[in-house]
Amino acid sequence: MHWILLSAGIAIEILATASLKLSDGFTKISFAGLTLICFAAAFYVMSLVVRTMPLGVAYSVWAGGGIAGVTLLGTMAFGQKLDGFAYLGIGLILTGVVVLNALSTSAGS
Repeated sequence: MHWILLSAGIAIEILATASLKLSDGFTKISFAGLTLICFAAAFYVMSLVVRTMPLGVAYSVWAGGGIAGVTLLGTMAFGQKLDGFAYLGIGLILTGVVVLNALSTSAGS
């Protein structure tokens, strides 16, 4: 169950970060409000996750998933350009998350 919650929290955080970009420095009130609501919801979900998952594992998956998701969203939704090293870095982050989940006993079930 904590993996589902963690995935939902990451998705909410990605939405919050996209809304932050769209808020134009908090000058667009609807996106500013959505940003605050989504970040609050994401942190609440994360608080539920760390009840049953080790903090370091939860945070590393959270951060890795968020970094990869926001970077990919930036390329698809905001037309940001990435070079090969950026894609390599995202691939390494995702590889680390996979290794952590597939091979480490620290991740829990």
